[in-house]
Amino acid sequence: MLVVTVLFLAIILYFFLKKKRTKCDKSFPQPPGNILLGHILHITSTTHILDGAKNFLSYGDTVTLRFGPDICPVRKGLLTQDHSLIEFMLSNNNLIKKSENYKFLKKWLGNGLLVSDGDYWKRRRKILTAAFHFEILKKFVEVFESAGDVLIEKLQEYDEDTSVDLHTLTTLYALDVICETAMGTKINAQSGHNIAYVQSVRNMCKTVIERAFSPFKIHDVFYWLTRDYYKQQKALKILHGFTMNVINSKKDRPVRNDEKKTAFLDALLKFFQKDDYLSISEIREEVDTFMFEGHDTTASGISFALYCLADHPEVQEKVFQEQKEIFGDRKKPATTYSDLQQMKYLECVLKETLRLYPSVPVIGRHTTEEINFDGYVIPKNTNIVIFIYGLHRNQDYFPEPEKFKPERFENIDNAFSFSYIPFSAGSRNCIGQKFAMLEMKSVISKIVRQFEIKPTVPRHEVQLSPETVLKSGNGVKVTLKKRD
Repeated sequence: MLVVTVLFLAIILYFFLKKKRTKCDKSFPQPPGNILLGHILHITSTTHILDGAKNFLSYGDTVTLRFGPDICPVRKGLLTQDHSLIEFMLSNNNLIKKSENYKFLKKWLGNGLLVSDGDYWKRRRKILTAAFHFEILKKFVEVFESAGDVLIEKLQEYDEDTSVDLHTLTTLYALDVICETAMGTKINAQSGHNIAYVQSVRNMCKTVIERAFSPFKIHDVFYWLTRDYYKQQKALKILHGFTMNVINSKKDRPVRNDEKKTAFLDALLKFFQKDDYLSISEIREEVDTFMFEGHDTTASGISFALYCLADHPEVQEKVFQEQKEIFGDRKKPATTYSDLQQMKYLECVLKETLRLYPSVPVIGRHTTEEINFDGYVIPKNTNIVIFIYGLHRNQDYFPEPEKFKPERFENIDNAFSFSYIPFSAGSRNCIGQKFAMLEMKSVISKIVRQFEIKPTVPRHEVQLSPETVLKSGNGVKVTLKKRD
């Protein structure tokens, strides 16, 4: 009798939950998944994320994914590469909240610009925009150049037959740049200094993304039982301690308006000293945010651009000839902001690189209200994952999408502005995108003038792995031949 009763109640519960399933479930296709765990087991490591997403999206340009049983999931959301839905989401000023996985960054970044939302985010964005005025960016070119000179010295140590792992070296370069521009402090990462800080940045980036794809670590109640939790706590102590030491050394010192270079931190301290518009903890959050966002993304773009140039010698030659037109036969010119602005073809190369290898291949939004889109209903509290990597390979907007063709950006149709979003788009686009483009131009132009970049023998095949930003699980390797 008890068995019959339990079975009867189970049937009633099943139909009750089935009736409660959202309209969104009925509208968007759902790829086959595990009965109990849903789709989480389809991605077992960071190197499987892109292939897993492409497999899911073979069922439609927008699909439903779930974590947990089909009729009663723990969490459910959408994955999309649909241009129309992406444009709708990113151009809607009411849909600016980031998806739930961004909460894993809060221990490090607090309510910094990347993870905050609502009026709080809007106020921060308005304050911080002034720190990226082009007049300020001009002053940073000197930092790009000096850090780039150190990188050139490191590359000179490799002979023509030795493969070079670009991402390792460019990450240290980018850390040197972002520390000096964001905090006004040199850490000399490329020279082997501040190893603990450098390693802590790496550990934080890796643990955050691994947590997002673990059915065990994703829950706070279990996470503290893992080794990653204690690794993260140690990293946070070092990262926050370093930032606060720099802030405390500067906060009571008057910021001079006539300084040759004004670091991002100095610009924020002006608000603190003026009227306490920003607290010290808020300043720390924003500096940490730019430390996080401003080094790995540019390192990714630089390394993949050089990798593409190695594979396409005809493109590399055009980049080199453009450099000769600007600088003549000078080997070590003092590059200026104006020089970087003239590098139009190199800019096309970078744009095409970021199309094929977007530094941030996946972003997320969280709905705070029910949304009606093109006849579909997307419920409140839905996480929507925007698959930029797939969007950039849409042949409707990019003919021969798998080919590396920088020329496509010489006359790109602006009518499809949301089909190309390496720096996101809309009100939450990347505030530092001009900074990043200048930095990438500066160092790549310097490398191309000094070296001919060639593929390894046998050719190195990258294993793409989104670890908060797009990397390669086996490095990004080329060989270098010194130019005469």
